[in-house]
Amino acid sequence: MPFGQRAIVNAQSRTLAKLVRQMKEGCKKDEEAKESTLCGLNPCLKCLQPDILYHLGLNTETTDFPKVFGDVRFVCMGGTPGRMENFAYYVMQEIGLKINAATKLRNISEAGQRFSLFKVGPVLCASHGMGCPSISILLHELIKMMYHAKCKDPVFIRIGTSGGIGVEPGTVIISSEAIDGRLNPAHEILVHGASVQHASQLDESLADEIKMCHDPCKDSYEAVIGRTLCAHDFYEGQSRLDGAFCEYTPEMKKSYLETLQSQQVKNIEMESLAFAALTSRANIRGAVVCVAILNRLNGDQIKTSHDVLSKWEKRPQELVARYIRKVLYHNDDDDESEQPEDEAEAGAGGAGDTQKAPAEEAE
Repeated sequence: MPFGQRAIVNAQSRTLAKLVRQMKEGCKKDEEAKESTLCGLNPCLKCLQPDILYHLGLNTETTDFPKVFGDVRFVCMGGTPGRMENFAYYVMQEIGLKINAATKLRNISEAGQRFSLFKVGPVLCASHGMGCPSISILLHELIKMMYHAKCKDPVFIRIGTSGGIGVEPGTVIISSEAIDGRLNPAHEILVHGASVQHASQLDESLADEIKMCHDPCKDSYEAVIGRTLCAHDFYEGQSRLDGAFCEYTPEMKKSYLETLQSQQVKNIEMESLAFAALTSRANIRGAVVCVAILNRLNGDQIKTSHDVLSKWEKRPQELVARYIRKVLYHNDDDDESEQPEDEAEAGAGGAGDTQKAPAEEAE
């Protein structure tokens, strides 16, 4: 093996060994950052003893956040608990980690009964529900988690589905900017009855890095970067004609969607405004990666078969997993002397991300 290639393999092996150990034991004290790299947060957080992350079922009194979550580098989120549990197992495989057959990934936020939360080494996978109000609750508590865990430069990525604007169904859209129905790049909230707007900025370089993980020669789909319109409901807010109420004409709908297309809008979904605004306020690099499950210029209802939709939903997951693997293993200069275990397995316990599987599920 050439020297350069051997060096890369050795670096990857050291990184993998470190990930395995952290899954088993959590972060060592000397690996914990002294302070979080997040900024602009609530100054009262330091006074909350404990700080209760109510919707995640966690608090700083009963959970050692730096030990359990201090190694988190990527926070990935999607709509449903099932999708994110599947992604957790998928990304675990893609970054070279395993758990033995007698364990399964544990839903860390099960006590909260609102969201799902799975931890795979440096990757946290969460479900965010539907719409800006739901994802904003999750983001507030995840951002506080990163702060208490003293995480360094975490990357947040939303993975999901969307309605395409002038793109082929199955196309993956990486958002360059999130805008509202007025084409305004800001997330509006009411505070004390007054309108407050926060810029819905996304990290352009992160979008480019994820786009570079797409291989046009091997992947059977397109990946594009474009603007994303975030609507506050599924029907009227997205100019659909198939809702229970509709007070506009097909011609009005057509004109509006064509206006969006002329403004480089590639898709419509329901979470990107809150995601972009909250991550940028905290100085977190954020990206939104969604697959288009239909072209809204050609209709409103989703008639594609479940099997095809399932394949399309995996496309954003594939790109994001490639990006994570590339960041973890590309030109890693970690000088630890540890070597990976033969099977690179992580046992139960440790960072609190696994639990013993029921007998009927363990094979």
